[in-house]
Amino acid sequence: MKEQLTTNFRDPRWAAVLARDVAQDGRFVYSVRTTGVYCRPSCPSRRARPENVAFHADCTAAEAAGFRACKRCRPGQAPAAEARAALMARICRYIELAPEPPRLAALARQARMSPFYFQRVFKAMVGLSPRAYALAHRSQRVRGELRRAGTVTQAILDAGFNSGGRFYATSNAVLGMTPRAFRAGGAHTAIRFAVGDCALGVVLVAQSDKGICAILLGADPEALLRELQDRFPRAELLGGDAGFERCVAAVVKFVDAPATGLRLPLDVRGTVFQQRVWQALRAIPAGTRVSYADVARRIGAPRSARAVARACAANTLAVAIPCHRVVRTDGALSGYRWGIQRKRALLERESGAKAG
Repeated sequence: MKEQLTTNFRDPRWAAVLARDVAQDGRFVYSVRTTGVYCRPSCPSRRARPENVAFHADCTAAEAAGFRACKRCRPGQAPAAEARAALMARICRYIELAPEPPRLAALARQARMSPFYFQRVFKAMVGLSPRAYALAHRSQRVRGELRRAGTVTQAILDAGFNSGGRFYATSNAVLGMTPRAFRAGGAHTAIRFAVGDCALGVVLVAQSDKGICAILLGADPEALLRELQDRFPRAELLGGDAGFERCVAAVVKFVDAPATGLRLPLDVRGTVFQQRVWQALRAIPAGTRVSYADVARRIGAPRSARAVARACAANTLAVAIPCHRVVRTDGALSGYRWGIQRKRALLERESGAKAG
């Protein structure tokens, strides 16, 4: 028994049991000799004495050793986190297929939660509120239909809106402009821009009626302007006035010192998945590094690390959406839209500010 006690104290699985580590659920189970039951690592039951504990690879091995499943943590069932992720995935599919954005109360009833608790859980797992998720999904559908359908009206109906009036009431939030302007590549949409110098070279800042829609970094001002034109091919690009120059100065200050924060509205445009990733990135504190796999787990899509990397590469709001804080699993720096050297400089500056 003394041997068993010493072995368990040295076994990292015992530390997981002591911490009731949910992340270890599904990787092993432990049995308790005095009760005859086996549990998942996160079991909330009173902790057993270490000399009475044995570890097993899975439920089958524990039962073969003569133990029965704990009725409290139910180790034979899917972990609570997995079950909740599956539930939220079903809710997301329901929102996507619904002819109209479902009301919060109706979604909460499906999840068997109170509206307040459901909203909190959904946002924590998906990265967007239910309403924002519905809006982002419709944005994606409308963008696709506007590129394919013969008329704007047909595109609106094909995207799931019952009438043009309902869509036009929210078109600015969905597209950032009118549907005709979007279809025309942003024609007649005014976007102010300016180019300035910052610690990372040259920065281009662009602003729509909704907020900052681009923060681009580079060494060549003309190349940055071409990138902006490619993103809004027929928009009316205007030089900034005095008010906009103050906005640019705030962005430059933020790029030079990201820890200070940016208190300006952003015009974030992307697919549902991209918005989930970008929302998760904005929650990463300055001076912190996470992996693409970490971000994938945070948005409830643990197998989508590659898709997370693509969403980072599609980001056009440098530093404001801090994709520079995402690194490879081994800690090495990987691709960055504006160059590895700028990514390294941003991380080093943030780490120095955090240490100071």
